[in-house]
Amino acid sequence: MAHSALAGARVTTSLYALSLHASEFTIGTLIALFALFPMLLAVSAGRAIDRIGIVRPMLAGCAAIAAGCALPGFVSGLPVLYLATILIGTGFMVVQVAAQHTVGAISAAERRASNFSWLALGFSISGFCGPVMAGFLIDHARHDVAYLAFCMIALSALSLTACGRLRQVRPAAQEKEACAGGAMQLLRDRELRRIYIVGTLLASAWDLFTFVLPIHGAHLGFSASTIGIILGSFSAATFLVRLGMPWIARHYSEWHVLTAALILAVVCYALFPLTGRPASMMAVAAMLGAAVGSSQPNMLALLHHAAPSGRGAEAVGVRITIGNACQVILPLAFGGAGAALGLPAVFWAMSAMIGAGVPAAWHQAFRK
Repeated sequence: MAHSALAGARVTTSLYALSLHASEFTIGTLIALFALFPMLLAVSAGRAIDRIGIVRPMLAGCAAIAAGCALPGFVSGLPVLYLATILIGTGFMVVQVAAQHTVGAISAAERRASNFSWLALGFSISGFCGPVMAGFLIDHARHDVAYLAFCMIALSALSLTACGRLRQVRPAAQEKEACAGGAMQLLRDRELRRIYIVGTLLASAWDLFTFVLPIHGAHLGFSASTIGIILGSFSAATFLVRLGMPWIARHYSEWHVLTAALILAVVCYALFPLTGRPASMMAVAAMLGAAVGSSQPNMLALLHHAAPSGRGAEAVGVRITIGNACQVILPLAFGGAGAALGLPAVFWAMSAMIGAGVPAAWHQAFRK
């Protein structure tokens, strides 16, 4: 439910800013702010979750999302979006770290990829519902109504956290050495570093798509509902591939799946500038959704396997910090590039960047 609020608010923010005649660079700045404070605070959030458990951090995260969605619901104009995006992005980061760490901590090693697939299925559902809901609410009501709807969803997530079974989850048993070292110690580990790089490329492919697609669709004259449906087809594909992930995990290793995901993402970003109709764009969006949707459960399974004992949430926090650093930089860079060079250049530059990670993943997948 927290992710539904985030996914819907991101699309609503882009379309609301476009309705206010904001430039691509301004929209890129707003989308980057969803990731700025998560970039700065994810490692600290992971350490806190390792120490005190998940309930209090998740309550704070859901409250921040609700407040961020409420602000533009009651106050119109572009300036309020800057504070709203910070609150929503930071709040969801806390929920995300807690959820991913908990699934990794309570799962046996041989079941982690499958269990992360079940968690990811939830994110696929919310990733579909949020944008589609945003598109229809904007078309048939107003932008402020969409924001208030996502505020209510975030408040529902807060209620479930406060009153549901999450309170039965206890912090993992901590070891004295769990706090030894810092984030740089994790980054010096070669296996973790390789996982972070590949995971960040695929996460960037996901995040840039949600940023660029509304702008690209608006330039092509698509309605908000059509843009929401295209984003929904992307999320539906992530759902379907994650539904099949337990079967895939029995036949292919994590690195095999990640290599295939990188290659497919390269192809999709190369094709996007060549698609000018909703149906063809939906098809390519679904291909990209299948690629990035398959990557997250496998990457998280590798990460929890390689993380030092007692530092699972911190390792997740480092991953989110790196990913959010790219979310801050890429919208700004590609927003400026889109304004100066056009969106096709943005798509092809992203295709080349993802392709740079293929050799490392290929080596890991076929080194034996």
